[in-house]
Amino acid sequence: MGLGMTSRITAIYHVTATAATIESRAQGIAVEQSVEMPLAAIDDPRVLEEIVGQVQSITDLGQGVYEVRIGLAVETTGLEAGQLINMLYGNTSIQDDTVLWDAEFPEEVFAAFKGPNVGLEGLRADKAPGRAMTCGALKPQGLPVARLADLARRFADAGPDFIKDDHGHADQAFSPYAERVPAIARAVRESNARTGFKTRYLPSLNGNLDQMRAQIRLGQAEGLDTFMIAPMIAGFSTFHTLVRENPTTAFFSHPTMTGASRIAPAFLHGKLFRLLGADAVIYTNHGGRFGFTRETCRAIARNATKPWGGLKGAVPVPAGGMTQDRVPEMVECYGADVILLIGGGLLLARERLTEETRAFVEAVAALPAPPGPGAEEVA
Repeated sequence: MGLGMTSRITAIYHVTATAATIESRAQGIAVEQSVEMPLAAIDDPRVLEEIVGQVQSITDLGQGVYEVRIGLAVETTGLEAGQLINMLYGNTSIQDDTVLWDAEFPEEVFAAFKGPNVGLEGLRADKAPGRAMTCGALKPQGLPVARLADLARRFADAGPDFIKDDHGHADQAFSPYAERVPAIARAVRESNARTGFKTRYLPSLNGNLDQMRAQIRLGQAEGLDTFMIAPMIAGFSTFHTLVRENPTTAFFSHPTMTGASRIAPAFLHGKLFRLLGADAVIYTNHGGRFGFTRETCRAIARNATKPWGGLKGAVPVPAGGMTQDRVPEMVECYGADVILLIGGGLLLARERLTEETRAFVEAVAALPAPPGPGAEEVA
């Protein structure tokens, strides 16, 4: 490839600066995110032409914020997940004037990372068409295995599409993974056999790469094909490795620690996690106990489900303080291409958990689901 012809990712930043400083600040980001050294010290023409980041445009967004678009050479990522985020935002994330807002990827990036294994359509394959999906959560951590398995059975008897571990469930002494997961899987399996429902249980993966590989093998031995992982805790490389090693397995991404970086939620959840392989993306819904706005949540859902690079769509999973009385509002907001997750709001029912969960499932099924945000992207 000739000088200046290298394939580039366009990284899009929102930078707080003044009119007098924005050009130098943009150039500083381009250098920081590529070669991280004075350009005058580089004597290799190829590095200068093909590796150094290129400022493509600067747009004044008002109120002291500028959109800066920088072309970064794809080859600097090595087409590896951890290095991808390093090149997009590594050192610049330490600067408090800059937000990684979005990125535009060339075809070779989509081809290398491949996105979700089964995606939105795969997760809803055995569900009734035209409706939103439902999920419950097993809480709290600290309960012994038998109590968690009983909770799972009572959830499953109501027929939600999914039941997930709380993200705090790991490999603690009070409910070791190797005991907890088979017990819960058995409880859900027996409930499905008795009721005819098709509830899927997804355990929460934790630990290092080898430990999570073993956890997936244990779950697969119990007939499980869906797992939850926290990419910001596990690491992007570990997450992507597990996805690619298990091509028929679905992965839900969990949002823990995603608020600790200045990366726009619509890009992080809706695009980056999808690119690396999330089949469903859990995030904090508007109006709950977290601070996302309705438009931010719809932007996440739009990015997760819209046609993009030939990748399968990922299912938006809004959560965090959700209650049954908000079901009509949530279906109106997200349409059918969504999994509505209620955890503690259902567990408040205590001995009436099955009845309240069934009411939740039936309420979702009864509502006509309009086209979701992703449909806005389809011409």
